Amino acid sequence: MKNLASLVPAVGLVAVESSNAPSGTVVFHGGGSTDPRGHGRPVSLIAAARAVQDEVFRQAFSGVSPSRWRAPSPLLARAKKKVLMDALGKHGVSNERLDEVSYDYRCNGSAGETWKHSTATATAIIMEGKVTGFTITNAGAGYLIASRVSVVGYGDVEVEATIEFSNDFKTNGRVTSLTVL
Repeated sequence: MKNLASLVPAVGLVAVESSNAPSGTVVFHGGGSTDPRGHGRPVSLIAAARAVQDEVFRQAFSGVSPSRWRAPSPLLARAKKKVLMDALGKHGVSNERLDEVSYDYRCNGSAGETWKHSTATATAIIMEGKVTGFTITNAGAGYLIASRVSVVGYGDVEVEATIEFSNDFKTNGRVTSLTVL
């Protein structure tokens, strides 16, 4: 998984309050920054859930704009659906899958909403006063970019998180590894 953190800064999709957490607590920060090319949509999650590449999704959705404040009229909704199915149908995306994925990842970013997600959890392995590794106890889901990870009481530890996308809503955008650098 390419880490997109250099393209867009991590902002609070998922975060754990760490001010009162005991030393050694693993904290995930951010992970929900969208790529500006996606106009607020969680492109990598949606594309993976439809089993297409990000660019296929972007191309398909370049012909439609989201309805920000209310549902589109039935006529406009049918016109948008036709544009999407013309573009995605040739990649094996059914109308049912288009609807299912669109519903699951629908959110109004301008109103502060985020898509469905679950926060990852991990335990730090500490030996002789140093963080030597991690055990992921819940891989979470819904991360767009590799979350920044810190360990309470170990501010000098640098951690690289890796995420993976899949077409399964329960595991799409999950944390697959944490590595001490």
